[in-house]
Amino acid sequence: MGIDVGAVRADTPAVADLVHLNNAGSSLPPVPVVEAVVGHLRLEARVGGYEAAERAEGLVEGFYTAVARMLGARPEEVAFVESATRAWEAGFGAVRLEAGDRVLTTTSEYPSNALGLVKAARERGVRVEVVPDGPEGVVDLGALERELGRGGVRLVALNHMPTHNGLVNPVQEVGALCRAAGAVFLLDACQSVGQWDLDVERLGCDLLTGTGRKFLRGPRGTGFLYARAGADLVEPAVVDVSSAHWVGEGEYRVRADARRFESFERSVAGQIGLGVAVDYAVALGLERVRERVGALAEYARERLGQVAGVRVLDRGAVRSGIVTFAVRGVPAEHVRAHLAGARVNVSVARVWNQVWEPREGVDEAVRASVHYFNTEEEVEVLVREVKERQGRG
Repeated sequence: MGIDVGAVRADTPAVADLVHLNNAGSSLPPVPVVEAVVGHLRLEARVGGYEAAERAEGLVEGFYTAVARMLGARPEEVAFVESATRAWEAGFGAVRLEAGDRVLTTTSEYPSNALGLVKAARERGVRVEVVPDGPEGVVDLGALERELGRGGVRLVALNHMPTHNGLVNPVQEVGALCRAAGAVFLLDACQSVGQWDLDVERLGCDLLTGTGRKFLRGPRGTGFLYARAGADLVEPAVVDVSSAHWVGEGEYRVRADARRFESFERSVAGQIGLGVAVDYAVALGLERVRERVGALAEYARERLGQVAGVRVLDRGAVRSGIVTFAVRGVPAEHVRAHLAGARVNVSVARVWNQVWEPREGVDEAVRASVHYFNTEEEVEVLVREVKERQGRG
């Protein structure tokens, strides 16, 4: 059975008069998530923040169970953080890096991650090396295997799905190569979590980062870090009374589980809401989500590709729910603004942020990212409005 589109749209009231194709930016949370977040905020207003957290302890713990179930992990391998970027920074900061160590990444790495790698090269003396793309635009597995074979690679850090293109990197194969070479594998799953079924054992990653606001349809300001038990990691760069405890004057002990990456202060309502969002996605069936999102995205690429003057930019043999395109003679921001006026939400992917990737002849693109609650009729609205804007010149 597929997804009951009518039911999920009923859980998404905004679709009555809005075509939301910006799910790779921030999706529309379903009613159960909204109720969970607002309900806890109301509880805080009635009884106090600390007291509300005590009453909601079971719901908070449910977050760890939900994320672990989704990833095929254990609850003690999951940490709640404020964003995927915060999760990536915490995970990367715990990798045991020394001067001269090699770090491999891909051309399509997320700009914030790339900045962190460059900073580590400048301050810690590690060597950041970009593995080239293969013919289809994804990381070249042969080149990666050769670089791992040369030795000295401490870390492989790459994204599953880049933010500005529909390609999907072959991360399961990357994970197998990393395990064989003894390299730590840090996987940015910011765009894939919530639209694909992810199993950390199958993927072979040591660290995985995700966000709540995108395809998981959770609250903004929420994310998580998976840290494999037994991975070769050092203690977090920053600790507090939640992640460590005093054992004597001038001495402390860091927690052994993934919660060593957490901070005491966080949005309890957001954490509860993210747990509800994960349960919602898992209940739908992430393989079914992947099938529907993939089919809608391919339909959008096909229809946009039929419009004269529109160039679809997505690469890769396997592609995600992110659809990027350029309209000849019309800046991407102008297309976005026109669509916004027609109650169609998209965003602009600025390719110049991708410092290591070929430009493909454009500096920015329109990004339309579909989700399972979208419909073919909404794709047709997108195509019609793109034609309308193009006709204005």
